[in-house]
Amino acid sequence: MKEVEKKKTKKKKTKENKPIVPDTSVIINGILSDMIEKGKIKDRKIIIPKFVMEELQAQASRGREIGFKGLEEIKNLHEYEKAHKVKIDHMGRRQTYEEIQLAKYGRIDALIIDVARHNNAVLYTSDFVQKMAAEAEGIETRYFEPYEKEKVIELSKLLTPDTMSLHMKEGAPMMAKRGKPGAFKLVKISEKPLTRERIDAIIKEIMDATRYEEDSFIEIGGHSATVVQLKNMRISIARPPFSDGVEVTVVRPIVKAMLDDYKLAEKLKQRLAEKADGVLIAGPPGSGKSTFAAALAEFYEEKGKIVKTMESPRDLQVKPEITQYTALRGSFEKTADILLLVRPDYTVFDEVRKTNDFRIFADLRLAGIGMIGVVHATEPIDAIQRFMGRIELGMLPHVIDTIIYIKDGAIKKVYSLAMTVRTPTGMKDEDLARPVVEVRDFETNNLLYEIYTYGEENIIVPITKKEEHALHKLAKQQIMNEIKKFDKDAEVEFLSARKIMVKVENKQIPKIIGKGGQTVQALEQKLGLSIEVAPKVATLRQSIKYTWEETGAYLVFSFDKKFQKKQANFYIEKEYLFSATIGRIGQVRVKKTSDLGKQLLRGLTAKKINVFI
Repeated sequence: MKEVEKKKTKKKKTKENKPIVPDTSVIINGILSDMIEKGKIKDRKIIIPKFVMEELQAQASRGREIGFKGLEEIKNLHEYEKAHKVKIDHMGRRQTYEEIQLAKYGRIDALIIDVARHNNAVLYTSDFVQKMAAEAEGIETRYFEPYEKEKVIELSKLLTPDTMSLHMKEGAPMMAKRGKPGAFKLVKISEKPLTRERIDAIIKEIMDATRYEEDSFIEIGGHSATVVQLKNMRISIARPPFSDGVEVTVVRPIVKAMLDDYKLAEKLKQRLAEKADGVLIAGPPGSGKSTFAAALAEFYEEKGKIVKTMESPRDLQVKPEITQYTALRGSFEKTADILLLVRPDYTVFDEVRKTNDFRIFADLRLAGIGMIGVVHATEPIDAIQRFMGRIELGMLPHVIDTIIYIKDGAIKKVYSLAMTVRTPTGMKDEDLARPVVEVRDFETNNLLYEIYTYGEENIIVPITKKEEHALHKLAKQQIMNEIKKFDKDAEVEFLSARKIMVKVENKQIPKIIGKGGQTVQALEQKLGLSIEVAPKVATLRQSIKYTWEETGAYLVFSFDKKFQKKQANFYIEKEYLFSATIGRIGQVRVKKTSDLGKQLLRGLTAKKINVFI
């Protein structure tokens, strides 16, 4: 009986001392280090196959987090070897080219099983398929659950219900934004600076949870910069050399709103339901743009529309009926190709940032898909400015018809866009008519901006109604007070914000202009305006001869010196243009690039300019 007990004891001891062969899953999860720390592994030989080392090195070379974690774990195991707790041995051979090609089909896992068999070792794995394959070949295996699902990680404890974001950086106290969009404050969670060890522990928990929790994935995998979507949390991890220290930023939505929560005016709600097919949701960072975009997506879904999203990362909080797409193989162009096949009624493009994003947005819209774009912008007009230069001006109102500006979680402004052909505001000549994109306040229909081509540039011109009203008031109070000294029935017409035309009786013109133009110049200085004087009733008096030439930036009209200081009235045939005093050397100069200069050039080319005294 004693002999049998001895044999059993010997057998048990032999089993406990069997070498351990870990696969990549166990190395990455840090299971061996944890077991050594807790005393569960003592005086054991750990055989690390060279295939495992090569795979981890390859992953690290591609910038993947798991590669760095695995290499760090092997480094820790060697530290335990120095402390005489375990013995580390590297065995096996290097992979052949064919084996590298077959890696994705499980070839490396098969090679690791071979190492365990040849060394009569226990295979440690967190891969259930690997466990089943090893046991099928008679290899002793120990399986470790890779992750305890739904466990409360440290990150979850830090996120109170009113926490919008967490900000962690080694060497600095942990900070949090608490409140709601537009009404939040930055608070310290702890006074003590975060240590590298603690922030690394938090990162490990995040990466473990991301791999095994549902609705979680690694959006951008890299050691220097990693973006993770962990359920409803968007987590950005930065490391040197990309950043000057290890940093973790966690952002999550704390408000889920329906469109009715925004208390939209019925006019706007009707437009969104019936006419708005190119919507830009603009606003500064953290203003609630994505929250409104999600509400609008669900509004369309409830209206019986097929709605998809394009996001990177996919963090919009929407119904399961709304499919969320990301960049297919890193390209939104490929995603757009799929969407054109799927043919949704509306697509939400969250975070339109790069030039290519704007072009994709435009292409999908012109293909007939209703588009909702989320754009960072300080002011509503800035959202349009970001499209200019990326798409043609004439396409602008076909791509964008509505701009909704969000700030502090509320709708502050709504603009509408439309195309027309007319003379831009401030230009008088009908020949200067051109396509003009009008940007209007949606509620009042007031014209706010005009976008058109001037020269070779596309420009946005603000329409300042207040300034015009102020000038009209100034005209009534001050201009007429001055002009009525010469003609009580004078008329004033605004040519631009800083230029007026005064029409008086013909006989009063010389008095207003004064000797050498001194009177009108004094009026201009007093009123702060440029003044053109014209006859109230155009009469064709004495027609005079002239010669003209282009000198630098001017058109120069030359007359007989006997007409110096006389009032010359310029006409295109019988249509009055302007009046000017002939100078001492018998000349009148007009700038070629001015509106008046352009009209004169056309008239001179057609030989239709007449001058009367």
